[in-house]
Amino acid sequence: MADKTMDGAMRRVRAGGVTFGNDLPIAVIAGPCQMESRAHALEIAGALKDICEKLSIGLVFKTSFDKANRTSLKAQRGLGMSKALDVFAEIRETLGLPVLTDVHEVSQCAPVAEVVDVLQIPAFLCRQTDLLIAAARTGVVVNVKKGQFLAPWDMKNVVAKITESGNTSVLVTERGTSFGYNTLVTDMRGLPTMARDTGYPIIFDATHSIQQPGGQGASSGGQREFAPVLARAAVAVGVAGVFIETHQDPDRAPSDGPNMIPLAEMAGLIATLQAFDAVAKANPVKI
Repeated sequence: MADKTMDGAMRRVRAGGVTFGNDLPIAVIAGPCQMESRAHALEIAGALKDICEKLSIGLVFKTSFDKANRTSLKAQRGLGMSKALDVFAEIRETLGLPVLTDVHEVSQCAPVAEVVDVLQIPAFLCRQTDLLIAAARTGVVVNVKKGQFLAPWDMKNVVAKITESGNTSVLVTERGTSFGYNTLVTDMRGLPTMARDTGYPIIFDATHSIQQPGGQGASSGGQREFAPVLARAAVAVGVAGVFIETHQDPDRAPSDGPNMIPLAEMAGLIATLQAFDAVAKANPVKI
C-alpha cells in the first residue's frame, strides 16, 4: 500500500514488512536473475535474509519464473510460472520475506499476484497499457522499470496509467538508457527527476544498468565490476532502494551472469551502500 509523507509531497510504498520512501533509509530488492529450482531460490533467499537482518535493512526477494526477453531462442528461461508459484508462496511463508517477480502477459498478473507482494513490469514492456492496467488492478505493489528508450520525465505518463487504474502502490526503477550499440548509460540526473515528476519511490537497478544487451552475440554481456560503482553513485544522489541481482557462482548462472554480484560479496556491498545512504539522507538535495 502507499501513503503520503507528512508534507504530502512524496509517497511511501509498503511491500510486506518493507517500506520504500525516497526520504527513508534504503531497502534492498535482491535475488538471482531467474528461478533455477526451488532449492536454489530458497538457499539464496535464506542467505540474503541473514545478511539483511544483521544489517537491519529491509529486503524484498526477487527472482523471475520466466525470462521471456532473452537474446536467443536457445537461452534458458526459468522454472516456469506453474512451478514457481508454490516456491514464491513457500518463501513468503517460511522465510517471511516479501517477494517480487516479473510478469510479461496480462494473463499472468492475477495468479502471480496471489503469491507475491510486488509485480514487476520489465523495461521493454513499460508502455504496454493493457499489462500495466492488469498489474494495477491486482492491488499489489507494481514496480515498473524505465524503458531503455525513455527519458526520465516520460515515466510520469507510465505511472499515471497505473494510478489511474486504481493502484497507488508504485515503485519506479532506473536501469540505464540505450547508448549506441550494446551499451547502456545511467544519467544520475534522472533519479531526482523521476522522484520529482512522479512523486513515487525510486529504485536503482545496479546490475542491469551495467548490462551490455546482446553484447556476447547470443546472450547479453555486462561489466559486473561497475555495479557497485553505479550503486554508490545512485545512493549518494538519493533513492528509496537498490535492486541487485546475485548468485553463488555468477559465471555459471543461466542468465545475466556477467551482471550479477557474487553472493559472498553482498554483505560488504550492502553495508557500504547503507553508509553512503546515511550521508545522503542526512544532507538531502532538493531538485
